Amino acid sequence: MSDIATSAGTVRVLSREESFAELARRINDLAARGPASVGLSGGSTPKAFYAWVVRTGALTAEAIAWIDWHVSDERCVPLSSDDSNFGHAVRGMLDALGVPAARRFPWPVELPPLAAAAAYEAAWAQRSPAKVFDLCVLGLGDDSHIASLWPQCPLIGRASGPRFTATEWPGRGWRLTITEAGLAQCASIVVLVGGAAKAPALREITCGDFEPSLHPGQTLRAFAPRVTWLADREAAAQL
Repeated sequence: MSDIATSAGTVRVLSREESFAELARRINDLAARGPASVGLSGGSTPKAFYAWVVRTGALTAEAIAWIDWHVSDERCVPLSSDDSNFGHAVRGMLDALGVPAARRFPWPVELPPLAAAAAYEAAWAQRSPAKVFDLCVLGLGDDSHIASLWPQCPLIGRASGPRFTATEWPGRGWRLTITEAGLAQCASIVVLVGGAAKAPALREITCGDFEPSLHPGQTLRAFAPRVTWLADREAAAQL
């Protein structure tokens, strides 16, 4: 394991299983202190994490009992869809671990996108007006996107406003996503990054000229002390 200090947070170079173990440790540490919230991400790496957690029993009984589970962004599809981020968490981990229904907080995807985002934001405002996730887990796209903040997304650069909203991603449809204002209220942020295809994006985000409209992951520079990138050697090769 090695740590690299960057303008966008600490890059911790680990194997995939070591990254999963570190993420599980952080979740368990939160639960040991009492109820807490975790925002999961979509993609193939989180799905692999779910399978690893079930196989290894890495999460403690306290984590199963005390963690509120969310996703930081979501597609506007039913939970039963193979495109649903929260659906993957349910089928891949939450059901298998017996996580109580009261600890599951999917986006209200039965509503139209803007209404779903407003309802989700309102629920957070009632439950937690000054903070969102205790731990926000993100992935990184080859194009440098995080959550559903995509290159040239009009949400980029809005440091205030709703913590969660809806955005229409050209060619990919409507998405529900955490915003920069929401990321600012996360106690900690972990980004899972794997594979050589992500190396250019990770380099631009951590070391490149500041152009967040082109490289949305650069928005995390504003929260660098709270950001950890769990990257394998291939993803970190250009740092």
